[in-house]
Amino acid sequence: MREKGFHGQSGVVSEWARRRRLAEKADQSALARTPSARSIARLMTLARDDLSKSDAVLVAAIENNVPELPIARTLIDDFHRMIRSKAVAKLDGWLEGAKASLVSSFANGVEKDMAAVRNAITSPWSNGQIEGQITKLKLIKRQMYGRAKIDLLQARLVGTT
Repeated sequence: MREKGFHGQSGVVSEWARRRRLAEKADQSALARTPSARSIARLMTLARDDLSKSDAVLVAAIENNVPELPIARTLIDDFHRMIRSKAVAKLDGWLEGAKASLVSSFANGVEKDMAAVRNAITSPWSNGQIEGQITKLKLIKRQMYGRAKIDLLQARLVGTT
């Protein structure tokens, strides 16, 4: 290594190798335990580019053991793209495919509230701003619990904006 230009000490290399071995052991031990349904759902909804190496290995192992999951992941990605691109015409085709997959309960919920879903896709309006204001109000209210009446709450809300 010195011939190739490395000027460090051998302790640096051995420390790097030790850390590398520990990381590989951690990756292998992560596969030994079964992840929770919540962590699997999180991993399946994240973009593949956003996964760490250990998460990507875990997703590959899960997909090999449950062949229906890649189909469900594709359907979830398609739904996200449909919402972001406002492609309401693809909704009916997506529903047909989703009903025969692991996301059938979600597809049934979408079908039950089809008018609201279509409006959410096509409408330029969002209630995100309202939800943020409500969350802020509830936070301040929780912080003040039992301390004051409506006049102090109003003063705090006006003072924070």
